[in-house]
Amino acid sequence: MFTTVLMIEKPLVSDDVEMVTTLHGDETVSFVVLMQPRGDQDRLLRALDDVALGALDQVVHEGEEPEGGAASQPARRALEHSLRALRETGAEAVGRIIERHPLDVLTSVVDETRADEVIVLTAPHLVEEFFHRDWASRARHKVGVPVLKLFAHTT
Repeated sequence: MFTTVLMIEKPLVSDDVEMVTTLHGDETVSFVVLMQPRGDQDRLLRALDDVALGALDQVVHEGEEPEGGAASQPARRALEHSLRALRETGAEAVGRIIERHPLDVLTSVVDETRADEVIVLTAPHLVEEFFHRDWASRARHKVGVPVLKLFAHTT
C-alpha cells in the first residue's frame, strides 16, 4: 500500500479527489489528510495573491474569511467532507486539523506513518511561491520523501 500525506487548505472537490486518487494507477493508496485553518497572518498574502491573479473582487472579501478560532469549525467540516470523498473512492483516509507549525506536524506525520510521498494541494500563492516560502518548497527541505505540489480546483 502506498501512503500519501495530503496537505490541504480547503475542502476537496470531485476533480481534486480524482486527481489524487488516480496518480498511482491501480495501486491502493492510504491518505493522511492535514487541514490547516486560515490564520490572521495569511490575510495580507491572500490579498496580494488575489491582486497578482487579477481577482480584484476577491481582495475585498478577504476580511470576511473566518480566522483564528472562528476558522476551526469550518475546517473540521472541510476535513470531514474531504475524508468522506476520498473513502468513497475506496481509499483509506484519516486526517486532522493543524492549528500551529504545519511543517513540524507534517514532518512528524511523515515519520510516524512512514509515508511514501507528500502532496500539497493548494490554490496558487504567488507571493509565497516567488520567495519559496510556500508549504511545498519548505517541505522539500524537511520531510525526506518526494513532495508534489498540485493546484486545487475551484468549485
